[in-house]
Amino acid sequence: MNLASRLDAARGVAVLPVVPAPAPPVTGAPAGGFTGTPVPDALSRLKDRVGKALFERMGSRMNDPSLSEDALRTIVLGELDAVVEAENVPLSSDERLRLTAELADDVLGFGPLQRLLDDPTVTEIMANGPDSIYVEQNGKLTRTASRFTSEEHLRRVIDRIVSRVGRRIDESSPLVDARLADGSRVNAIIPPLAFSGSTLTIRKFAKDPFGVDDLIGFGTLSPEMAELLHACVEARLNVIVSGGTGTGKTTLLNVLSSFIPDGERIVTIEDAVELQLQQDHVVRLESRPPNIEGKGAVTIRDLVRNSLRMRPDRIVVGECRGGESLDMLQAMNTGHDGSLSTVHANSPRDAIARLETLVLMAGMDLPLRAIREQIASAVDVVVQITRLRDGTRRVTHVTEVQGMEGETVTLQDAFLFDYSAGVDAAGRFLGKPVPTGVRPRFTDRFDELGIRLSPRIFGAPDVPRQRSWS
Repeated sequence: MNLASRLDAARGVAVLPVVPAPAPPVTGAPAGGFTGTPVPDALSRLKDRVGKALFERMGSRMNDPSLSEDALRTIVLGELDAVVEAENVPLSSDERLRLTAELADDVLGFGPLQRLLDDPTVTEIMANGPDSIYVEQNGKLTRTASRFTSEEHLRRVIDRIVSRVGRRIDESSPLVDARLADGSRVNAIIPPLAFSGSTLTIRKFAKDPFGVDDLIGFGTLSPEMAELLHACVEARLNVIVSGGTGTGKTTLLNVLSSFIPDGERIVTIEDAVELQLQQDHVVRLESRPPNIEGKGAVTIRDLVRNSLRMRPDRIVVGECRGGESLDMLQAMNTGHDGSLSTVHANSPRDAIARLETLVLMAGMDLPLRAIREQIASAVDVVVQITRLRDGTRRVTHVTEVQGMEGETVTLQDAFLFDYSAGVDAAGRFLGKPVPTGVRPRFTDRFDELGIRLSPRIFGAPDVPRQRSWS
């Protein structure tokens, strides 16, 4: 069995403990070596020494983007074996394999974060400096026992992440957005901006993206909501998904995009590619930050403008957060129906106000009424998603944008979340989305296109039936 195979097997063995407290003296060990099996503190110090020696031997090859993962792995394992041999410390075969496996994770993976990334129950990882790592599981934040050995160790992991996607992080550019190979979203910020040490936040990327059945099972959507939103996308209505940070906007946008028919050309535009569209005809565009001279930036707004010359049937913007909102609204108003996007806001009314503010950021000096008319004529539906205090994520509003009355954009809710049912003994909300009984005006378009909806969607009685969303 070669070294790589033995390392993979070793990862099934419990990892070496990393003890944050000062190590007690190791008795019975002469200077320059150990007698017998080293105690855990001695193993930790050995791991630190071997790690430093390995990084010195590897040098700039560590972050060389021209090296493939396989080539880098071969080089690292060869160097690592030589460094461990040079230490000449008596280790059992299991201890040696575990030591080598952990160091390989530090270099080829993400050190103490690796097992958190491998854990499917962890949805977000937050390293607040080298000694404080939190995770989100089941909507709740908890602190882990994992830690980095030093600030330098954390910086090496950050450098490894950002260099692989052609980004950089240093004193001249101390914050960066990047992504892992699997698409997980990464944000890093380093001192002096991060006062307590380099901070790394990873929003994990689902290997098997959630579908509409999953969201119904979680209680995020009701079957009636799902049927209505499927019809909205099929009828090419322009939909804005609104919500706060971490509420699941991108996941919901993914599900809505799954309703787009296969025969259409879709252009997605994002800061860091996250969307996992299942259709074949998809063009994925990603913005680019400026280079070290401050040049070469390609913004979301640039990509939205360029996408209009790419003959799109649908434009999907991962998030509107600046002047690109104006270009997006103009695209929606000039024949690019069926576009989808997200915005940070806490209610449908706030989403409209947020869009107004973002359009003003375009610097066009438009009167407020003209902006509101653009929004009212471009946006058909606002879907509000909220993370409740029990940690669950629920769609709390499906709201139609009806038009203008005087100076005000008029909205009409089709679904609202019913909070009146209270909570159960575990603190989980018992409520569910309920129809308001008002039939949206946009359903007239459904009739024109021959899209049929169950009367029960809007609160009318109907014979129960099952619909497959696969």
